[in-house]
Amino acid sequence: MTLQTFGARETYWHRSGEGPRAALMVHCSLAHSGAWRGLERRLSDTLTMVAFDLPGHGRSADWDKKGDFQDQAVQIAEALMDQETSGPIDLIGHSFGGTIALRLAQRHPGRVRSLTLFEPVLFAAAKKHPAFAENKAYMDGPFADAMRAGDRMEAARLFNVLWGRDAAWQALPMSLREDMAKRIHLIPAGTSVIYDDIHGQAAPDALERLTVPVLLMEGSRSPALVGAVNDVLVSRMPNVQRRVFEGAGHMAPITHPKEVGDAISEFLSRQAPIAP
Repeated sequence: MTLQTFGARETYWHRSGEGPRAALMVHCSLAHSGAWRGLERRLSDTLTMVAFDLPGHGRSADWDKKGDFQDQAVQIAEALMDQETSGPIDLIGHSFGGTIALRLAQRHPGRVRSLTLFEPVLFAAAKKHPAFAENKAYMDGPFADAMRAGDRMEAARLFNVLWGRDAAWQALPMSLREDMAKRIHLIPAGTSVIYDDIHGQAAPDALERLTVPVLLMEGSRSPALVGAVNDVLVSRMPNVQRRVFEGAGHMAPITHPKEVGDAISEFLSRQAPIAP
């Protein structure tokens, strides 16, 4: 467990597992690298994993609001890849972390062995789906209103309700709700990537050029926009498999680590063996 500075950004990261394959894992918004704990246990014999706290998350320094949030996260990930891995690696990303993992694969195709994405929130890929307009109206409306009013707790509740149910939010310990409210400003930080695709991750040919094996996953209880995005990615990526987990939602990597971990293990086992 290490606190290290990358490009003037203090970042917490850790290593786990003793498997023969190197992997980098990127968590979802409002979480931290500890969210991978269940999956790390499932994959410890297959992977040696590096996971880090995104800017403003966990024990990393807050986002400095200078430049693009995803850019900063990608730069940290690239520095960790250079420092901690050699040869091709397996990338695993969840939600906004999935957009980061995807961008790393697009920027460094020669360094990536496989790409595993659980519900990447690249909503811009599905702009033509009705759920895109509904989601954006919600975020530009009630959520943005709460942010402008300075009601961070209400903004956090509204964001969580979008991905689940109000009962689930109320069931969270107050300490966790307070932590999410403290970091809720990091959600708008990803808007330009999620809705506007400022880095062209879903631009013409951008997905088609990604030839590494891809495992695309989602929960059956997740919002309709998730399935719409994955429909587009499946139709455009040349080497992709898709898995849907019945009864699971957006946080399945945390709530269903056995099922998700087994799917990743099966996916990785189909790739070419590692040279001795």
